[in-house]
Amino acid sequence: MGFGIFITKRLGQGVLVLLGVSAIVFFSLFLTGDPTTLMVSPDATAAEIQQFRHAMGFDDPLWLQYARFLWGLVQGDLGNSLRFHQPAMALVLARLPATAILASAALAWSTAAGFVFGVIGAVWRGSRIDLFVRLAALSGQAVPVFWLGLLLIIVFALRLRWLPTGGMGGIEHLILPAVALGAYYMSAVTRLVRASLIEALAQDYVRTARSKGLSEWRVVMRHALRNALIPVVTVQGMYFAALLGGALITEIIFAWPGIGRLAVQAIENRDFPLVQAVVLFVAFVFVVANLIVDVTYGLLNPRIQL
Repeated sequence: MGFGIFITKRLGQGVLVLLGVSAIVFFSLFLTGDPTTLMVSPDATAAEIQQFRHAMGFDDPLWLQYARFLWGLVQGDLGNSLRFHQPAMALVLARLPATAILASAALAWSTAAGFVFGVIGAVWRGSRIDLFVRLAALSGQAVPVFWLGLLLIIVFALRLRWLPTGGMGGIEHLILPAVALGAYYMSAVTRLVRASLIEALAQDYVRTARSKGLSEWRVVMRHALRNALIPVVTVQGMYFAALLGGALITEIIFAWPGIGRLAVQAIENRDFPLVQAVVLFVAFVFVVANLIVDVTYGLLNPRIQL
């Protein structure tokens, strides 16, 4: 199979996924009946309800509403926010830089720390150092992000007063939320690097390199680690997409003005156009990240294209 056909198939699959997500997002509005009753104020009169229903197009046939929704989605127009009275997608994109900064910082430190811990655990497999690495990885995946975030605030912001409790400003505002958000992924990278490197160290080419008299550090860094990093590199896109979509709790705890906090505000205000925009944007990020991962994996390992 040619690489172009491989990319085309992945693009087609991504479009189908986005189409399915759009259908779920749109038709979920009608699970409880007329969505107008959920969006208007409880004090609205019958005339105001009817006017709102007509303005939103809820009095049209369902298939026509969905077709109009898809056409707006293609154009990047998902309607106006009911609370902010601005285009919903524009509000999401305005919050994207804050979430991207937080996710990038979390991904950077978690990848670096996970890489170091994974190599240490694999090289000294079975030792006390390896036991510490595995315990650290297990703790990072077991501790809920909301609990870790609150603990970091209590210790470093309230007790020691080294860092601010929340908000967005300088680098000092980024440290605590980035640590809380990246702890889980640090553990995941640690376990992945450790397992991949242990498997690579058992291969024949590593034994051949050792038989040539090369130092252990050179064998690990120049021979085994190159192949062990393939699965790590290919999942970084998915990790970043997961961080973008999973920053909701972290942004609430640290009052970080990102997409996650915007989603909570939209849900609390029953701002369904804004909720739809957030969900569809996160789905788009996951599809794009998945496509990048597939392409990267296909380049690193051409057998995947088959």
